[in-house]
Amino acid sequence: MVKLTNDIVIDKAKSLGFDLVGFAKVDVLTEEMHNLNKWLSSGYQSGMKYMERNLDKREDVKNILPDAKSVISLATNYYTNENYSNKKDHGKVSRYAWGKDYHLIIWKKLDKLENELKKIDPNFNCKTYVDTGPVMDKVWAKKAGLGWLSKNTNIINKNLGSWIFLSTIITNYEFEYNEQIEDLCGDCTACIDACPTQAIVQPYVVDSNKCISYLTIENKDEISDNFIGKFDNWIFGCDICQDVCPWNIKFSTETSEKSFLQVDGNKEIKLKKILKMEQVEFKKRFENSPIKRSKLKGLKRNADHLKKV
Repeated sequence: MVKLTNDIVIDKAKSLGFDLVGFAKVDVLTEEMHNLNKWLSSGYQSGMKYMERNLDKREDVKNILPDAKSVISLATNYYTNENYSNKKDHGKVSRYAWGKDYHLIIWKKLDKLENELKKIDPNFNCKTYVDTGPVMDKVWAKKAGLGWLSKNTNIINKNLGSWIFLSTIITNYEFEYNEQIEDLCGDCTACIDACPTQAIVQPYVVDSNKCISYLTIENKDEISDNFIGKFDNWIFGCDICQDVCPWNIKFSTETSEKSFLQVDGNKEIKLKKILKMEQVEFKKRFENSPIKRSKLKGLKRNADHLKKV
C-alpha cells in the first residue's frame, strides 16, 4: 500500500482532464457563514430556497464526512474561443451550456479519480460534489489556492481566468495545503459597471433577483417588465461580467475537453424556433444539455421576454 501524496493526486487528476488541483485543511467556515446568512437575510437568494437548507453542512464539512481532514478542490476549463453573431432574432446561451452538461462530464471524471486513489490506498475515503449539494465550492477553491473570489463572485485563476467549473472532494486524508492567493481585482469595477441589470449590488455581492443568469434559469416566475431591453438577448444564462473581465480577456485559453464545445447550434437559438418548440423536440435536443434545466416553459418565457424589446 502506497500513501497518497499531493503529487500523486495532481498527476491522476490532470490525467483525467482536471486543469487545476488544490488542497485545503478542513476548518469550520465561521466568517463565510456569517456572510452567507447576511446574503440570505437580504433576500438575495430569491427563489433558490435550497440555499437556506443544510447550513450546518455548509459551515462544517464534518457534518457530511465525520472524519474529514482535507478538501481537494478541482477546476476544469470550459472556455471555447467563439463569439456570438448578436442577431436580434436569436437568443444567446451562456458559454458553459454550449455543449454537454458539465455535471455528466465531471461526475464521470470524479468517479474515476476516486477509484484510482482508492486503488493506491484503500483507506482513502471521500465525498465528491460538482456544483451540487451543501458545499461552498468557491470558498474551498479559494482556500485551496485555485484563485481568488472576484467582485462578481466567481473564482478567478490568474492563468485561466474564470471560465472554470469547480468540483470538490472532501476526504479523510491529510495532505500538504496550499496558500491562498491574494485578491488581484484591485480597483477594477468592469464587471460591476457592465451588468445591465445592476445585479452586483456591491463588490462581492450579487442580488439574484436582478441577475440575468438566475432570471433565465433557476427562476420559476414571470420576468418583470422592468427588465425589458436589459437582457442583451441572453435567453439562457449570461456571461457579461465574465466577458468584460480583464483577466479573462488576457488569459482565457481553449478547453481540451471536446464535450464542452458547441453542439446542435446551442450557442444561439432562433426565438421563433423556441416559441414553436414542442416538448418532444425540447427533450430530444437538450437531453444532455444544461439548457434542459430551464424546462421548455422557462425557455419560452425567456424568448417571450426578449421579443418585448
